[in-house]
Amino acid sequence: MSTELPAPRPPVGNYLAAVRVADLLYLSGAGPALPDGGWMVGKVGPGGLDMPAAQAAARLVGLQLLATMRAELGDLDQVERVVKLFGMVNCMPGFTGTPEVIDGCSDVLVDILGERGRGARSAVGMAELPFGIPVEVEAVVQIRSGNR
Repeated sequence: MSTELPAPRPPVGNYLAAVRVADLLYLSGAGPALPDGGWMVGKVGPGGLDMPAAQAAARLVGLQLLATMRAELGDLDQVERVVKLFGMVNCMPGFTGTPEVIDGCSDVLVDILGERGRGARSAVGMAELPFGIPVEVEAVVQIRSGNR
């Protein structure tokens, strides 16, 4: 797929965007960065963001994770597979559609990486996320052998 990736966003605190240990790349939580440099914001659920908007936010997060992978590895061909995603959704009380929201991120990873983009996953609801973003996702990615 020929989706253009954004520039990776630098960390917004005292941490690294990614840490490589042996053949694993641990990616810090990423949010839905907008092309103008801002963030998509809002809570998901009744009175807030609807499912299509929440999935669009998760897709932006997936693109940001891919941009960080590419920046750290040189290219996405170095990705053996996505091992694990941990998705967090800033949601209204009682909202239970967190897996469907995080599908927006998972779908873009599979669209771009193929089956290498499908891994284990958690999707949980949170009372708040940094800056009021609706979605944050962290990832663990396996790197191809011989590329350490």
